[in-house]
Amino acid sequence: MPLLLLTIVIFVTVAAVVFAFGAAVVTPSSVLGARLRSLAGQSSQAQARPSMKVKERLEQALDPLSKAIPLSPADVSRTRAWLIQAGLRESRHVSYYFGARLALAAVGFACVALLSGFNNMPLLVCVPAFGFFLPRFFLKRMIKDRQHRIRVALPDALDLTVICVEAGLALDQALLRVGQDLHHAHPDLSDEFHLVNLEMRAGKPRAEALRNLVERTGVDDIRSLVGTLIQTDRFGTSVAQALRVHSDSLRTARRQRAEEQAAKTTIKMVPPLVLFILVPFLFVTIGPALIQAYHSLVNK
Repeated sequence: MPLLLLTIVIFVTVAAVVFAFGAAVVTPSSVLGARLRSLAGQSSQAQARPSMKVKERLEQALDPLSKAIPLSPADVSRTRAWLIQAGLRESRHVSYYFGARLALAAVGFACVALLSGFNNMPLLVCVPAFGFFLPRFFLKRMIKDRQHRIRVALPDALDLTVICVEAGLALDQALLRVGQDLHHAHPDLSDEFHLVNLEMRAGKPRAEALRNLVERTGVDDIRSLVGTLIQTDRFGTSVAQALRVHSDSLRTARRQRAEEQAAKTTIKMVPPLVLFILVPFLFVTIGPALIQAYHSLVNK
């Protein structure tokens, strides 16, 4: 049992180090770091070159690992869609993802083999499998967090869009202006609006650019908004009125989701109450009586 616990601790530590290193390499530099470098008088190009070299080296190291996994084009396209929904749009992120899965599986297998040898077959199977599926768990978590941030930012974006459209701007210019205004408050939705505007500038029809927005986010509220905008554009109705009605329905849906979450809290509170209140209460109330009954039976 101590050997199993030590194996799990070592594997989790190595996995955390690998993910922390990958996050430090892939994540762009923060705004605070850029400001500090600008105040210090350092050039951004000199800072970008070492980071690019590190990224190239990491990509070269993980690319053979990602190619070692036999995958079908459907698996690659599905994973690519998940990465885009998580905000990782570059093609190298696919290599990072599959390389990390194989690397963590290999690290788990090596840790188990070194600590317990090849005699413990359940650990040799379970720990590498856990390492192989760990990046997928984190990716799904990133997708849910990003979708939640977009869902929270959507009502503010709709209000600003209604104001811009009523002020006389076209829908394309309104989306661009809203994306610029929400850049600091809601960067995820701002980036998506910016990509929609770039696609429309590149010559894509508005309906296709909006459908691509739905595919990149995977948010149901965005899907309903895009359907409303496409129908408004097709039938020639008022965009401002349609957005205002959709904004009201969106707020109603958000209030219903909040009420649903509030109704679930009573059920979620039952296990903690049973484990941390009822069981100690039973021990405190019945425990002394049981001890006295035990001592009386033993003395007899």
